[in-house]
Amino acid sequence: MGKTYEVARTLKENVGKVIVGKDEIIQMLLASLIAGGHVLLEDAPGTGKTVMTKAIAKSLSAEFSRIQFTPDLLPSDITGMNIFRQKEGEFQFIKGPVFANIILADEINRATPRTQSSLLECMEEKQVTVDGVTYSLEEPFLVIATQNPIETAGTFPLPEAQLDRFMMKLSVGFPDKEEEIHMISRFMSENPMDSLEPVCTKEDLMEMRKECLEVFIHPVLKEYIVNLVQATRNHPSVALGVSPRGTLAFVKVLKVYAAMNNRNYVIPEDIKKLAKPVMAHRMITYSSAAFGKTEDSILDGILSGTAVPTENWSE
Repeated sequence: MGKTYEVARTLKENVGKVIVGKDEIIQMLLASLIAGGHVLLEDAPGTGKTVMTKAIAKSLSAEFSRIQFTPDLLPSDITGMNIFRQKEGEFQFIKGPVFANIILADEINRATPRTQSSLLECMEEKQVTVDGVTYSLEEPFLVIATQNPIETAGTFPLPEAQLDRFMMKLSVGFPDKEEEIHMISRFMSENPMDSLEPVCTKEDLMEMRKECLEVFIHPVLKEYIVNLVQATRNHPSVALGVSPRGTLAFVKVLKVYAAMNNRNYVIPEDIKKLAKPVMAHRMITYSSAAFGKTEDSILDGILSGTAVPTENWSE
């Protein structure tokens, strides 16, 4: 797993030149990127969601596109549209901003459900259909969406079908005192984003993705993963548990996370670390039965109540 470990470490260090003290979040984002999964960043304004996404895009020599979601945004503003060229006497397809490798969907919950749904086919099938014609999107293709949980006026909650297409949901959080002092020093004279250079190619990324397929998951750990997923479906406070798509996403990102830690096998600690980012946003709780419990606290109970197997995890 040498290439994934080395390149992921270089990527993390490069992004760390801009983002101060968020190594774990950066590692999670990179794991999703390598695994080919999309990420939803939910946090208060000004915590660095957009800057982090731009830093990752700039560290990868790939095409980056930003879409600012607003209530008047139309699906064609994302996917593109057919324009009639009078001189040629025919329609020509003009590609929208979704035709890129890394898409920043900024404040995704400010767009109407109709516009949000235009991303469903892109995110799941890596293709766009306009006027009956299907266009393939180039790999790698990653959507990093941001949303603000505080200002809910004028927003449209993401439907369950769309939430399920995000491999992870992450929260950046505020820096601690030392990190904030370091941040002031770093940005005082210049913006480090301006001098950030690519350290990874698209070909590197696809090679890492292929390498991570070889990571071993012990049969007992497969059962442990399924036990956790099944527990979300059978929990009395949960109306809808983790989907089979969620299970497969969990396995994909676990393999990448293990490779990023220079291992060719998954361990139980990987599963515990990634359980909440992968599963929490896929759960729907009964508002009356949950009694104020969040998805995270329900998962805490599931993790503590599910027996962790002990084996030699290497193949």
